[in-house]
Amino acid sequence: MKKRKPRIKMRKGVYILPNLFTTGNLFCGFWAIISVFQERFFYAAIAILLASVFDILDGKVARLSGATSKFGIQYDSLADLVSFGIAPALLAFSWALRPYGRFGWLAAFLFVVCGALRLARFNVQTSSGEVKYFKGLPIPVAASMIALTILLYLRLIETGWVKDIIILIMIWVLAFLMVSNIRYFSFKEFNLAKRKPFSFFMFVVLSMIVIVMEPIIVLFGFVLLYVFSGPVNMLIAWHKKKALRKMEPIPEEDFLIRG
Repeated sequence: MKKRKPRIKMRKGVYILPNLFTTGNLFCGFWAIISVFQERFFYAAIAILLASVFDILDGKVARLSGATSKFGIQYDSLADLVSFGIAPALLAFSWALRPYGRFGWLAAFLFVVCGALRLARFNVQTSSGEVKYFKGLPIPVAASMIALTILLYLRLIETGWVKDIIILIMIWVLAFLMVSNIRYFSFKEFNLAKRKPFSFFMFVVLSMIVIVMEPIIVLFGFVLLYVFSGPVNMLIAWHKKKALRKMEPIPEEDFLIRG
């Protein structure tokens, strides 16, 4: 007689609170897509930024309440693909890349593919225990960069052909950064519940005041700095390794040969 394989017991039910935030993320992504179809690009960009807020909250709530689960991770990834992959790609194409025809929509599709690969790689690597750094630019940051760039143009600059080229170059660069091995700080170990210096508290308060005064410009600056932080840190680390190699002592055999 064949032995029956033991059945794997699946836990029934899902955690309500973090999955509600994930649903809010997905709703904002869907709202952004509908707004693109209606050519309401300002609201589409705002919806993508709101989705990123929900994405931050669902992770924080799940970790603080101990409500992390495999279901939540997969659901979050699917929502992220809609809100930070498809929605910003459609927004970029409809707002700036349409004049380039096939080349434009292929650039938008490349962003979606690289975003999906970034999410799949992240899910595979979550078991490695690495929490301090992300490998590759996080897809919510890439989507927020596109949304904030469009909001900045609508706020300060008259739309023209220049925006088309900037968005085209930006979407290629962001797609590359998402699938690269460049490390980005994850902020997962950054705990505001612990004691911090008073100067840090003042910095947070002043930052909030500046953001309220000019939210689009300041947030654009913060996201831009984060996008460049990965390549800059990589170059600094490479320069340090190069300097250490030069400082290594020459072996005696090589010294005698050179002498």
